[in-house]
Amino acid sequence: MLSVVAPPSPPRRLLVLGRRSAFPLHASVLVGLLAASSAPTPLYALYQAEWHFSAMTLTVVFSAYALALLGALLTAGTLSDHLGRRPVLTGALLAEAAAMAVFATAQGVTALIAARILQGLATGVATSAAGAALLDFEDPDRPGRATLANGITPVAGMAAGVLAATALVQYAPAPTRTVYLLLLLLFAAQAAAVLLTAETAHPHSGAWRSLRPGIAVAPASRPAMRFLAPGVVAVWALGGFYSSLGPSLARLIAPHTSRATGGLVFFTLTAAAGLAVHAARRLPARTASSAGTAVLIPGALLTLSGPHLHSLLALFAGTALAGIGFGAVTQGALRLLLSPAAPDERAGTLAAYYVLSYLAMSVPAVLAGLLTNLYGLRTTVLLYAVTVILLTLIGLVRAVRQPRTG
Repeated sequence: MLSVVAPPSPPRRLLVLGRRSAFPLHASVLVGLLAASSAPTPLYALYQAEWHFSAMTLTVVFSAYALALLGALLTAGTLSDHLGRRPVLTGALLAEAAAMAVFATAQGVTALIAARILQGLATGVATSAAGAALLDFEDPDRPGRATLANGITPVAGMAAGVLAATALVQYAPAPTRTVYLLLLLLFAAQAAAVLLTAETAHPHSGAWRSLRPGIAVAPASRPAMRFLAPGVVAVWALGGFYSSLGPSLARLIAPHTSRATGGLVFFTLTAAAGLAVHAARRLPARTASSAGTAVLIPGALLTLSGPHLHSLLALFAGTALAGIGFGAVTQGALRLLLSPAAPDERAGTLAAYYVLSYLAMSVPAVLAGLLTNLYGLRTTVLLYAVTVILLTLIGLVRAVRQPRTG
């Protein structure tokens, strides 16, 4: 009697995380990525003391990250639309973990720049994929939650990263290594967890063509992009200044202050921004963007007055106002840009927003480093403040002239 052998059953896939778990996972990815981006800020004083490099070199180190991130967004910003969110994000997180390993073993400025470049490339690929995944995993019964998360997680991550690194500077025996080793473990764990999520994109051909540099803003989002550009440039330019030269400005105002004070400048900016993102969620998007832009004027003026008054209080008050403006503009901008975009246009539109943001963050920071070397930090702060105020005024004029549609 012949026996019938049943065909082998296909291998069972690992448990897939549901929507309820996948959403906070991807939010935590954005928090981790931006925490890693700001973690070097309070460490720059240690690097400068050990390796003896100038303010210009410092801004080059800072901008290496932003420019690499820009390159990734311009080429791979829509890659997850073609290959899927899961493989793109997993690979980017593993590359981010490798960048943390380079940071932890860095012995000079060259290694520091190399780590920032690798980190920027990984973050650029991961940011647009994770941000789009948040929109994909959004609970239909809670609309707007993904846009809020896209706005608040980056600033929350930057605040957490700079605060943790500042604490390690004060208390850890090896602050330039400990923070990166902890982040390495975090990214490895997140990469493993992302593999357990469901694929929400619809992979299709054209991945190689999508790597050609370009900006893919959804047609319905383009009017908002033009309207928002001056305010977005102003807030991110201020962010770049506080991130790269904030600690130096604190030391200029109070030469004998602790090293932790420099890190707390950028923490103040990002913490205020996070609170503003949350508070502005109930305001109309245009109102949030315009109000945030207006707040930048007193923020820039207070920051400008800090060195002349020798007042850390003025510096921190100006930084807090700048953070409020940063958060409100970010909240309004993301809602205006992402709401009209179709699902297959989300990653590209989000990438375009970050291209504009990080370009505004990096280029002025490099110029600020050059000006600091040539004319000193006081003159640089003056020129920076005047530029931000001019951009703010342009944004406010556009807001008055623009028809109110949202």
